[in-house]
Amino acid sequence: MSTAVVSQDDVVDVRDRADVRRQVKLVVVFAIIAALLLWFALDIDNPTVKYLLGARTAENTGNEVNGQAVAWVSFVVAVVGLALAALGRIPRGVWGAVAGIVVGIAFFAGFIAWQYADQAGAGNLVFANPLPGTIRLATPLIFGALAGCLCERAGVINIAIEGQFLTAAFFASVFSSLFYSAEMGLVGGVLAGVAIAALLAVFALRYHVNQVVLGVVLIALATGLTSFLLSQIPNDPDIKGYLNEPVILAPISIPGLSEIPVIGPTLFNQTLLAYLMYVSVVLVTFMLFQTRWGLRARSVGEHPKAADTVGIKVNRIRWQAVLFGGVFAGLGGAYFTVGSTGSFDNNASAGNGFIALAAVIMGRWHPVYASLSALFFGFVWTLQTQLSFLGKIPPELLRASPYLATIIAVAGFVGRVRPPAADGEPYVKS
Repeated sequence: MSTAVVSQDDVVDVRDRADVRRQVKLVVVFAIIAALLLWFALDIDNPTVKYLLGARTAENTGNEVNGQAVAWVSFVVAVVGLALAALGRIPRGVWGAVAGIVVGIAFFAGFIAWQYADQAGAGNLVFANPLPGTIRLATPLIFGALAGCLCERAGVINIAIEGQFLTAAFFASVFSSLFYSAEMGLVGGVLAGVAIAALLAVFALRYHVNQVVLGVVLIALATGLTSFLLSQIPNDPDIKGYLNEPVILAPISIPGLSEIPVIGPTLFNQTLLAYLMYVSVVLVTFMLFQTRWGLRARSVGEHPKAADTVGIKVNRIRWQAVLFGGVFAGLGGAYFTVGSTGSFDNNASAGNGFIALAAVIMGRWHPVYASLSALFFGFVWTLQTQLSFLGKIPPELLRASPYLATIIAVAGFVGRVRPPAADGEPYVKS
């Protein structure tokens, strides 16, 4: 019997379909970015762009940069990224993410240069650092995303984040008004968030109600309940001051750290809620992936029968995860009153609970990635607020841009994702 000898030259490198799809996706996206940057660079007539990264003072009114040069450099970076993608030289993993971030930053720089160029007169608008606003707007989204990650990692779908936000916002306002303390407002928000979480757990885990339908019903309940309670607050200023005129959290500047250029005002001149958010991301990540409880929570979300076989109380762990998530959803809801606007109004959360849910999916049910997704939405929202004064893009499109960007990011870059295997499936011990 003869043995066939295969030479090294006869070996064919076969690529899997996922890698081919990824390369095609990168080529298409980078080509679109390069084309847009070319248009931005050619469309600029007056290239002077003023920017301000720190706080505005009498001495610091902004610096100037050549916007056309920025646009051309950004175009070159995008073309290099396009060439590497076409040649299949952008690997998966960390370096692939770095390449995407670099091209993304290039597009952002070119887009901003185009937006702020061609301004005439002495009253030119100055591009301000959007990062502090990004942190503020992303704070409730990150809290909501953490609540979603905890629930769904344990196998419970939490559509009701929006309802938790609404209820927590109302009771945070009431508690803060009654005790004349913004910190007590946070306590009221947490209690309300946990109360809605308890309703979710009771009907989902004890009575096995469809969890998607249940989430929608809880949102409707929270909307109607807060609207009714708000209507019962008299307009008499003496009474209203004790029920719906909360104390708002003041920014806390950390000496030394807040003076770091760009990063300092962004991270270390925020309210107590933002600092709690930093700690919460670390805490939830540590609990889910570095503790025995986290391992059990993930196991009941993936294979509850196997977890039950080794002695883990499936529904008990799920109860704990849902209630623990209610704490973070309550903190996120408190942002809409004691963290920003003050008094509660109908629909105070304005659909942010659904954006937090999208951040969970976009972040692949991981606390850190979900938080980064929430930051992305906060960044786009801050940016559209600044750009609305320039008039180059229709205001209706700008108002929709945060939601469009989220949809594009979820559909285009995240692609197919796999939730925990037992997510939404009630467990009945046989």
